[in-house]
Amino acid sequence: MIRHAIVTPAGSDEPRRGCCAILAGFGGWCRVAAASGIPGAGVTRTGVGHGSATQPRAEGWTVPDRAGTRRPRLAYLLTQDRGGPVDAAVALASRFAASGEVDVRFFGPAPHRGFDQVADLFTETRVGDKAAAGAIGATRARLMRWQPDVVHAEDRRSGLVVAGLGRLTGLRPGAPRPPKVVHTYHGVPDDVTQQWLDDPGAPPPSRYTRAVLAADALVARAVDRTVVVSPAMRPFLVDRLRVPAARVAHIDNGLVLPPFTARTGPVRHVLFVGLLVHRKGVDLLLEAWARATARGLPDDARLSIVGDGPERGALEGLARSLGLADRVRFLGFRPDVPDLMAGADAFVLPARMEQQPLVLIEAMASGLPVLSTDVGGTADMLGGLAGVVPPQDVAALADGLLALCGPDGAASGPALAELARRRFSVEACVAAHRDLYRSL
Repeated sequence: MIRHAIVTPAGSDEPRRGCCAILAGFGGWCRVAAASGIPGAGVTRTGVGHGSATQPRAEGWTVPDRAGTRRPRLAYLLTQDRGGPVDAAVALASRFAASGEVDVRFFGPAPHRGFDQVADLFTETRVGDKAAAGAIGATRARLMRWQPDVVHAEDRRSGLVVAGLGRLTGLRPGAPRPPKVVHTYHGVPDDVTQQWLDDPGAPPPSRYTRAVLAADALVARAVDRTVVVSPAMRPFLVDRLRVPAARVAHIDNGLVLPPFTARTGPVRHVLFVGLLVHRKGVDLLLEAWARATARGLPDDARLSIVGDGPERGALEGLARSLGLADRVRFLGFRPDVPDLMAGADAFVLPARMEQQPLVLIEAMASGLPVLSTDVGGTADMLGGLAGVVPPQDVAALADGLLALCGPDGAASGPALAELARRRFSVEACVAAHRDLYRSL
């Protein structure tokens, strides 16, 4: 049941205008410096956000009310309808709601996957790609009418929506008690390379991306906690974006894991799942598949590419030009990813940049052997149990594909599934978030 709706049609304004409208509100609190080569990275350590970063954990999770105490109200906010952040928010919201310990509401566009899990919690709000400040203000107002105690923003644009929310509402006479605000930082923009992430002296991303990172730094100072899903991202936020360390928390992603599927026989059906954008490296995968084919990849080996995006047409053209039309299938966006994984023999992640991709957790849990590039937190996730190759190295990726389709390619599947259940279950993720929310 959809309880409420805010729909703001996209206008002619650029996305950055919505960002600027929010950042303009920080003018009295923030000072932008040029540290680390990122505009806005060197921000003063006082005046932004609210609450202490070292408050002790509360004994019980209740909040004061006129009648004494009541259950806390927990709001999740998204501005996109698919992808890893959406899956993570759906899992958290549905589990917290089922626990009965908090009242939960889910704000955003309807998720393409898992909507049935949050339908009774759902309030539709929209902040589109070209939304101006009006859409942001309308969403903030809708959030605050529910009077949440904790607001958790799960994607980059939703972080802009909630930045400074607690401080600003607390300044208005008669306003409800300001909420505590959490933002999950799922990763850097698409054109940030692993090389620049590791080395600030490497060629930088575009000026626009550096401006986005400056906004990320400001948002992290205007919320109570920024959650990073990969340990590798914490030093970037603290050392490069100058976010106070006490405001950054690491919590692994967690999902309702798909069932383990036992596999026999060699790897012949390899699966990729993800958005078809440059960062995902599907062009490199196709080139590596062609190279591996020329070097003796089994004739019956095939690759399924699941997902959609702006590069799909170009990638389909690349597959044809490489002579792979009969060995590579483009399946488009699919809501039945667990079923597709159950029918595959292995999973490949050729990304140029990732942090802690949820689809990799799903693949591990289903028992798929994995070949991945060594980007972000992927090597840490795989725990030495899978093939890991350098990013943007087509030759190494081809070698990995040949090994994956070799005699021992499927051997690591059960161990990866056990690792996923120990570390990335939704229960572990909920417990860590519960501790975080209580500590605010």
